[in-house]
Amino acid sequence: MHADLRHHGDADLVPGLVDLAVNVRASGPPGWLAAQIRGADLISYPDQRAARAAVAARHGRPVNEVLLTAGAAEAFVLLARALRPRRAVVVHPQFTEPEAALRAAGQPADRVILPYPFELDLGLVPADADLVFVGNPVNPTSVAHPAEVLRELIRPGRIVAVDEAFADCLPGERQSLAGDPDLSGLVVIRSLTKTWGLAGLRVGYVLAAPDIVSRLAAAQPLWPVSAPALAACAATATPAAVAAAEAWAVTLADERAHLLTGLTGVRRVRLVPAATASFVLLDTGIADIRTRLHQRGFAVRRGETFPGLAPGWIRVAVRDRGTSDRFTAALAEAIGSS
Repeated sequence: MHADLRHHGDADLVPGLVDLAVNVRASGPPGWLAAQIRGADLISYPDQRAARAAVAARHGRPVNEVLLTAGAAEAFVLLARALRPRRAVVVHPQFTEPEAALRAAGQPADRVILPYPFELDLGLVPADADLVFVGNPVNPTSVAHPAEVLRELIRPGRIVAVDEAFADCLPGERQSLAGDPDLSGLVVIRSLTKTWGLAGLRVGYVLAAPDIVSRLAAAQPLWPVSAPALAACAATATPAAVAAAEAWAVTLADERAHLLTGLTGVRRVRLVPAATASFVLLDTGIADIRTRLHQRGFAVRRGETFPGLAPGWIRVAVRDRGTSDRFTAALAEAIGSS
């Protein structure tokens, strides 16, 4: 089935409906972070040095292993343009921008489609792949692959690019590779969008070996990250901010568990087990389930634009318990109307 690689959750929003389609933190950035962003110097050209140093310190890395980007999406474009792989592989279902970036750069992209329950099978990745994209935790499945399994993907002549846009959804950022002492053959991509509610700001970063950082930087335009985005980058890298993100992740885990408990009781629903991110993925087997949910006041992210998923799959953002309870009831009613 053809998948629309450029379709994203914001396209599934419907005015007036409860938004469960976009997986960005619904409350937006906290006040202290918004103040830092508003206070950015807009007169001078952006100076990355402080933000880059803050990110490096946050992950215990040298500065030359950090590249700041206009969101994770820019990182995918840079990797596709700068690395020019012989055989790139994208592990699906996952965020579709890596494959879209490869194709836009004229690069062929092979797909590895993981079967339900979407656990990483190393045997499915071609041995001659020299660039492998994989998410962790994965959008849309919410599966977190074990870090030791991801490390097994790394081999001479291959770069493994791990999209960690949702890594801080896990308390302690367990399974993250951002702190690995040796980044040889590894590129870690992080985003401030999800946890901090900054989708409109476009800011993220890459952690990689210095030679890879240099190659990616050479493909960037001048001043690729705005001053407000740099302010956010520096502010969210402080120990206090990391602690705040940890507290949010703990709360998120409780809210997600509540949603999953409710969904477990809905007939015909097949859940992806062990969800770890700010969303859950489920299969209803009903092609028009989104329309039925619209009629009951909820917008959800369609699944069929992700390679490997069919109509009837939906991604649902984790919200507060009251919203989750209302959604669970609406879903049960929508399925019961079959």
